[in-house]
Amino acid sequence: MAGRFLGKTLATVSLSVALASVTLKSLGRCSIAACSNSFSSCGFHLNSNMMSGSDGTKENSHNKARTSPYPGSKVQRSQVPNEKVGWLVEWQDYNPVEYTAVSVLAGPRWADPQISESSFSPKFNEKDGHVERKSQNGLYEIENGRPRNPAGRTGLVGRGLLGRWGPNHAADPIITRWKRDRSGNKITHPISGKNILQFVAIKRKDCGEWAIPGGMVDPGEKISATLKREFGEEALNSLQKSGAEKRELEEKLHKLFSQEHLVIYKGYVDDPRNTDNAWMETEAVNYHDETGEIMDNLTLEAGDDAGKVKWVDISDKLKLYASHFQFIKLVAEKRDAHWSEDSETDCHGL
Repeated sequence: MAGRFLGKTLATVSLSVALASVTLKSLGRCSIAACSNSFSSCGFHLNSNMMSGSDGTKENSHNKARTSPYPGSKVQRSQVPNEKVGWLVEWQDYNPVEYTAVSVLAGPRWADPQISESSFSPKFNEKDGHVERKSQNGLYEIENGRPRNPAGRTGLVGRGLLGRWGPNHAADPIITRWKRDRSGNKITHPISGKNILQFVAIKRKDCGEWAIPGGMVDPGEKISATLKREFGEEALNSLQKSGAEKRELEEKLHKLFSQEHLVIYKGYVDDPRNTDNAWMETEAVNYHDETGEIMDNLTLEAGDDAGKVKWVDISDKLKLYASHFQFIKLVAEKRDAHWSEDSETDCHGL
């Protein structure tokens, strides 16, 4: 019993620390009162605790992981009220729906077997062969042989569309440049007076939402390799290039991805694919082309999971997939770029 309580405490504390880190970085020199509205509406909070919005009401941080129907299906999650998301809250009548997609049960190389299979003995909370089962947010609890989502209840058990029990690790490369006029001068926003930053966005085929290009980390693959591979596949259509074209593309990508970069975020993501037993975690990294010369020599072309790809101006009017809005907000603040026309929410000091 003491072990289970310790697991709960560790999960709650580690996620709270992660949330505090992101929040403090984003607030910078601004007061909490000035920024509370933007944070309460962004949909990116990492722990299962309740937070106060600007109107003083309680708002739960675990939103997209409770939406129905589950992506790619007609499955409806059991409804989880805000006050019962956290595992520390007793809920004896909790009856989540069981769902794992047929595509996952088919046993592709990127997916785990079912927990019930006798030959499957995963090593949770550690490196399991080439599969990383450690969470970026610390230890997570195991209950009845299944890992438990550290952010709280989702109304659905199983794995849904996710291949791994526990954390499913992804990488999101955020490629940016300054918006420039025909003369090559940086364009400033007429109200904020700050330079306008652009990032490469893709339109996802699965849900039609605009997003940062990115994808899952392959077993044994370094994050840096995933970042470069996913950007090439989704934003440059590298999978369809000839051998010579791939070599030329690799040289240009190496120049972009070998420069200094900013790690924007590492950890749990509030994602619509999450379940009680499987969840998304990511490492979002910003690679900035200060002069624009590197990206000028690369032609954007949608590929793999992307339906479209384009440069998008960064501002608080963006509507993006999962937690990508918050990642982009942090990039704008890091680069001291335009974000909002409202001076109270245009926070800096990173």
